[in-house]
Amino acid sequence: MINAFRALNPLNILWLAVFCIALRLGYMVQMPAHIEFVFVESFTRSIIPISIESALTPILNVFIAAILVYAQAIWLNQMVNKYNLLGKPTFLPALMYITVSALLVPFLVMSPPLICNFLVLLMIDKLLSFYKDENAKATAFDLGMIVGIGTLIYFPYIYMFLTVWIGLIIFRAFNWREWAGVLVGFVTVFFFLAVYYFWNNRIEQFYAIWLPLGHSFPNQIRFNYYNYLMLIPVIVIFGLGFISLRQNYFKSYVQIRKAFQMISIVFVVAALSFYVKTNFRVSHFLLCAIPAAIIFAYYFLYASTRWFYEILYAILIAGIIYFQFNTF
Repeated sequence: MINAFRALNPLNILWLAVFCIALRLGYMVQMPAHIEFVFVESFTRSIIPISIESALTPILNVFIAAILVYAQAIWLNQMVNKYNLLGKPTFLPALMYITVSALLVPFLVMSPPLICNFLVLLMIDKLLSFYKDENAKATAFDLGMIVGIGTLIYFPYIYMFLTVWIGLIIFRAFNWREWAGVLVGFVTVFFFLAVYYFWNNRIEQFYAIWLPLGHSFPNQIRFNYYNYLMLIPVIVIFGLGFISLRQNYFKSYVQIRKAFQMISIVFVVAALSFYVKTNFRVSHFLLCAIPAAIIFAYYFLYASTRWFYEILYAILIAGIIYFQFNTF
């Protein structure tokens, strides 16, 4: 399968759709009667007069989630090829994103992190354009607004603010106007939210929005380890991807090296930002799916031992399907 997606064959667009549905069939067979889905954060719900959660049946929930994942996979693939991050045109980033987004059962349904992945893609695209952007101040403002909008949907997204500033360090010479532009863009979003709360005599609730930022980082995270044994091949592929990237790192153009630095920062920030949610859910780690898919694609594109990487990927797919049927 890997070899088929190494080439930029238009037929792979169809196969990606089939594969996206196939990786969800195991969950659909024994789907629960109700799937909880919260579209936005509680402090945003009063200003968004929609009730999409109650209108979604479980099957519709999973189907829409699959459509969103497919759209994100195509967008990611187009972006990776546009900036030539892998050095060759390929469909592997899309395949890897669809795979990573099906790793765990909570990834298969609608969730705020899944919606925010559209913003992650937009943010990465704009960050990668920094090195040739003549009007970086406007782009910086846009990035600040993207982080603000993402925070309205899913509060841990606020830490992507750090990613934007680090992106400025990586791609641009210091310019205080660009740094300030990011801050102004973010504040603009929450200024209008503050005005709404003030008009409704609820300004104390606006102040309470920021209290989770003071939470201490947890000493331990509880998981059902039987359900996460399948992360073993994920860790192996991730490690091999970094080894492959390290071997070719200094052979790449400077901008490609900077791009992978930034992608690594996105992964780390997304992974560590979960602690601000008191009702933490595993679906949070969908925010890590985009950078992880790029690293996976890098390994599989340059791996030379076909029987090994094909078997490794087959083990990963088998694990995904097996744990959809067995939740222990």
